[in-house]
Amino acid sequence: MTRPDVIVIGAGVIGLSTAIAAQSRGLTVVVVDREGPAAGASAGNAGAFAFTDILPLASPGILKKAPKWLLDPLGPLSVPPAYALKIAPWMFRFWRACQPSRVAHAIAAQTSLMDLSKVELEPFLAATETLSMLRKEGNLQVYESEAEFRASLPGWEVRRNHGIEFQHLKSDEMAAIQPGLASRFILGTFTPGWYSIADPKLYTLALAQHFCSRGGLIETAEISALRPVSGGVEVVATDGKVREARKVVLAAGAFSHRIAKTLGEHIPLETERGYNTTLPAGAFDLRTQITFGGHGFVVSKLSTGIRVGGAVELGGLTLPANFRRSEAMLQKARSFLTGLKPEGGVQWMGFRPSLPDSLPAIGRARATPDVLYAFGHGHLGLTQSAGTARLVADLLTGQTPPIDLASFSPQRF
Repeated sequence: MTRPDVIVIGAGVIGLSTAIAAQSRGLTVVVVDREGPAAGASAGNAGAFAFTDILPLASPGILKKAPKWLLDPLGPLSVPPAYALKIAPWMFRFWRACQPSRVAHAIAAQTSLMDLSKVELEPFLAATETLSMLRKEGNLQVYESEAEFRASLPGWEVRRNHGIEFQHLKSDEMAAIQPGLASRFILGTFTPGWYSIADPKLYTLALAQHFCSRGGLIETAEISALRPVSGGVEVVATDGKVREARKVVLAAGAFSHRIAKTLGEHIPLETERGYNTTLPAGAFDLRTQITFGGHGFVVSKLSTGIRVGGAVELGGLTLPANFRRSEAMLQKARSFLTGLKPEGGVQWMGFRPSLPDSLPAIGRARATPDVLYAFGHGHLGLTQSAGTARLVADLLTGQTPPIDLASFSPQRF
């Protein structure tokens, strides 16, 4: 391929979805990734299209829970002592984003992207011949006390105001949806509009195959710098090879801010290190995704097994993995789900790219309009992949995006 119209940096679900959307507009596209398709968070996530998850992590509620959680090194939220000083500026921005007026703004922006992503999803799956991988089995959020349930109600009221369907349930009603829940969970909320994918890694690999079958090219290289040049952008790899395209989309997940820095842009991207254990398919009769919100993890049914994972460890890209976090969640899941078989699991740790206000960066670089950013989706990369792809394809082809992108500006910080 001669100089392509677009180079997409990143072969995760955001990068590949964007590459396919650009390709469908008649653009020639090359994808470059440091490891190859589905090597990062796109492989090990919970597999959910969480369109109802419009409340940002940065909120007054998290400020109330955080002190207790931070005291538990294996709890839902932790900051390793070795990383505490480095993450302090990000934490300050996160604290500011928890102010009620900013939370309301973030909810409105997040909802607009969620609504677009939901509209775009099934047509995108149909076009990429992956629609058969979609499941619509809902999500069950469970509570251990009346107090925990009551604390959740303001968030559900926000969802109700945005037209999101849900049902509050008592223990016998929960058992009809999901048998085997421990009796300690006395109340729950079921959201039927919560979709999932059969397996996120297999889905992302299927996107890669679709892209390549239509003339796309995926190359393996670690990108170290971007350089604006006349009529395009040079993409410099660590091995010294220089590629060039008319436009570049930076969708390299948790590594994106390092590359953006070579354009003089300092974007406060941090890494939520997520942990999970994937058990064999017969480990439990799981009928819907279950969210144990008070403990910060979920249990998801995949075509390849039962995945137990979640939590937030703000620990950057270089500290060694602490798989005691996976073990702690699995131990809890064993006591929460009667009959769960914890043997034979495979552990995983991956990097979720997160910005302080829980919104992604979608828009043009300050240094050149020929570089577009599409990263920082946190827990919602899979969920927002089709919507993000639509937005970036519009920007690449000079179309007006269907939603206001001001809230997602990479320069908002």
